Amino acid sequence: MSTRKRFIATGDMVLVAMFAALMAIGANLTSFLVIGSVPITLQTLFSILAGALLGSRLGALAMTVYLFVGLAGFPVFAQFRGGLSTLLSPNFGFLLSYLLVAFVTGLIIEKSRTKALRTFLIACFTGLVINYVFGTHYMYYAFQFLAGLEAISYQLAWAWMAAPFVKDTILTIFAAILSRRMYGVIRKRA
Repeated sequence: MSTRKRFIATGDMVLVAMFAALMAIGANLTSFLVIGSVPITLQTLFSILAGALLGSRLGALAMTVYLFVGLAGFPVFAQFRGGLSTLLSPNFGFLLSYLLVAFVTGLIIEKSRTKALRTFLIACFTGLVINYVFGTHYMYYAFQFLAGLEAISYQLAWAWMAAPFVKDTILTIFAAILSRRMYGVIRKRA
């Protein structure tokens, strides 16, 4: 057993901060587009990239930093929102899912022996599925139990996700290709 303490290197801290900032930018770059209650953002793309490029631990840390900055009140969430009231928002499930998306995406790539495009596609699409399943289920239950909107059916919650799904599918393919190309460069520095 090693007695060496693990510290985060300065370069890693910079990358964590950069991905937290990219999440804030991606949340509001296109968030004026809203379908149902779901803003169309680039957050899924950046959470997948964080996991794929930084790895499971640092990718999840970047998403944690982003989440805590927003919950502290800074307007970094979609539609320039922030604060503890976000906890009661139907979209909070998507925000929580970004931690898991980054962690699982990074973990799949880390555990894979080959770092081929196929590995990155599997990892990135696994992250996308986690985002949609976790976020959409939370949104549905938030409408049902927090807001008391029983008219919002389970099918309607998933139907709202159809338009962002097309965009996110295309961006997930882009994320897999981009992260595969950049992976070696990021890892050489580590």
